[in-house]
Amino acid sequence: MRRRAVVFMLLGPLLSGMLLATLVSAAWMLAGLPIPAKADTWFRVAQVPPTGQASYTSSAPDQVQFFLVVGNDSYNRGDRGGIGLGDAIHVIGVNPGAHAATIIDIPRDTSLGAGKINATLEQGGLAAMTSTVSGFVGVPIRFAMTTNFDDFINMVDEMGGIDLNIQQPMHDLENSGSDFEPGPQHVVGADALKFARDRHSFSEGDLRRTQNQGYLMIAALQTIQARNPGASGMLNLLATLGRHVVMENVSLTDLYRLGRLALTIDPNNIKNVVIPTGGGSGTNLSPGAGIDDLFADFRDDGILESHG
Repeated sequence: MRRRAVVFMLLGPLLSGMLLATLVSAAWMLAGLPIPAKADTWFRVAQVPPTGQASYTSSAPDQVQFFLVVGNDSYNRGDRGGIGLGDAIHVIGVNPGAHAATIIDIPRDTSLGAGKINATLEQGGLAAMTSTVSGFVGVPIRFAMTTNFDDFINMVDEMGGIDLNIQQPMHDLENSGSDFEPGPQHVVGADALKFARDRHSFSEGDLRRTQNQGYLMIAALQTIQARNPGASGMLNLLATLGRHVVMENVSLTDLYRLGRLALTIDPNNIKNVVIPTGGGSGTNLSPGAGIDDLFADFRDDGILESHG
């Protein structure tokens, strides 16, 4: 019997709560899975302490947590080096006790005074982006993740695609390349990216595109949960992801706990809300009326009671 299977059998009766996270992570590493960044990098995960703190302490399993997910445009346009602009920006609040979460979608053209929020990633990196978004929303963001166009395609392909329910025609061949009719569809990486990038098919433009990106994350979670991977399947999925991730101040145990945390959330209990925006010069969008109330509703427990 393969060594990995033996480890799983021995640990099976003990897989519960935080003990599950600790023991399975240990088995995962003992079995030789994964070797971080062993293959092409798909995404980067960083633990970014808030200003004035050296590091985070481990969170209790029922503690509300906030995360930042950023899609960047590096290695896709050829005119810039480094990590690129943050063109998809989403803050996720997870409330494990309620098995619920909220995605706050921030349009890339949102202006914070000195310039667009998406430029912060290119100018200061993921840590600066996290600090800026954390201050803007008013929540302590523990983990931040970022990926670019090509790596997003590869990641979705390796996952086996995503099941979407497209709400209206999307025909933007000239720009994003989208070409979808309404209805349920299973999309692979290239088409998932087209769906996430299309803003020309909607009267709301980038606001609708930003909301669709949040929906895409919910749909990905629904697709994974529908496959009912179980403990061993979750390990295999994370082992695959682990070979393609660069981790900054993040352990394999942290990565496993993030995956397990995601699977505790009912996708039907996830709200996906775009921040209100106002006018601005050019494509700059000022924060709109009601944004303070939205953030206050979000920051106390990661759940929106009076919004969405």
